Amino acid sequence: MTISIASQETSEQQLDNEVVLSVEGVSKKFCRDLKRSLLYAVQDIATELVGIRQKSEKLRRDEFWALKDVSFQLRRGEALGLVGPNGSGKSTLLRIISGLIKPDSGFVEIKGRIAPLIALGAGFNPILTGRENIYANMSILGLSKKEIDERFEAVLDFAEIGAAIDAPVQTYSSGMAARLGFACAIYTEPDILLIDEVLAVGDIKFRAKCYRRLAKLREQGTSFILVSHNPHSILSICDRAMYLSKGNLIATGNTDLVMNRYEQDLFLNGLEKSSGLMLLSEKARNSESDLYIIYLCFKDKEENILDYPITGEPTYFCVGCKVSKKLNDLSLAILITEMSGENDIVLNLSAYMDDCPLQIDDKNTEIQLQMPYLGLKPGVYSMKVHIAQNSLTLFDAIESFRFTVKGNKSMNQCSFYQPRAWKVTNKLSYTQLV
Repeated sequence: MTISIASQETSEQQLDNEVVLSVEGVSKKFCRDLKRSLLYAVQDIATELVGIRQKSEKLRRDEFWALKDVSFQLRRGEALGLVGPNGSGKSTLLRIISGLIKPDSGFVEIKGRIAPLIALGAGFNPILTGRENIYANMSILGLSKKEIDERFEAVLDFAEIGAAIDAPVQTYSSGMAARLGFACAIYTEPDILLIDEVLAVGDIKFRAKCYRRLAKLREQGTSFILVSHNPHSILSICDRAMYLSKGNLIATGNTDLVMNRYEQDLFLNGLEKSSGLMLLSEKARNSESDLYIIYLCFKDKEENILDYPITGEPTYFCVGCKVSKKLNDLSLAILITEMSGENDIVLNLSAYMDDCPLQIDDKNTEIQLQMPYLGLKPGVYSMKVHIAQNSLTLFDAIESFRFTVKGNKSMNQCSFYQPRAWKVTNKLSYTQLV
């Protein structure tokens, strides 16, 4: 089921914009077995020729849905981000929109010229020169020779390949070919640009120039669909986003909210979702010890027990202890590893290392590690907990306390949550720069 995530602010002007792309109920299936795929293709062509082929919602042997009942609209001047894990159907959707493949059901309606930036330079003839390939490539994208003549110098200047323009493309580096392909596509001045992971071409200076050109095209009314695994690109360019998974449309709407949903699914996918509370049987503990652990939990700053700690929120990690006598110079130590990676250590803290010895009386006690905010990103973690005296006498230890961290903030591929504020000031640090 698709979840529609609504933006907090909806512009009436945007709603009035012309729809330049309409995708309705598009589905596409493929076959994993090559021989069987060829057999199905022959059968489908034969039944289509005699006019008896019917659209089927059933999968034949070894078939799977690359896309299943996907619908959305793109308005003039709008930028739509398309996210999802590998194999989710993003590139298949772009190929259907660009007309490279046909859907098994549903339809695509396009108003205006479309330019697919799916595989830059893939259509170039390696034997022809860059100059010859510009004319061939841009004519395929719908321009006349006169129009190409008028834009040729602009394409050459943007691609930054200089005298190499009259050399065969087979002598170009992959970056040169990609830059030339990008320049050809954007100077067709399309109504719709399909961009599939191609904004990483060239050095950082060239990428900045690409972004500036895309912004200018958008001001002129060009619409984008951007596929990228870089959340920064999606968040900085796109008004809306779509999240695909296994061919299904999972969420659509506000970019920040869709990216947040995608990141949480990405971090937590396939892992056991564990509660932030562990109760321990006193019978199973070492009752002969002067101190042993009876529970572990997370609390908020009001000391309410949390099922799941939240990224960026004030969080207390609490250790309940059964105590038989007064103890000094204690240290609580925790070591946290991330379950979704290679069990790398992400946090190692102890009161001993912080030069903060703990003292407790001869009664039941809760030791708290108070964190003004939780820096862990959403995911599943395992924690080792040790309580010792003078770092020598070990009273008790829990080798694995598994817990899940959730988040209501977009992490944007950050390794941890950084609390922050933004400010503009007219005070300069170095007056000599004025």
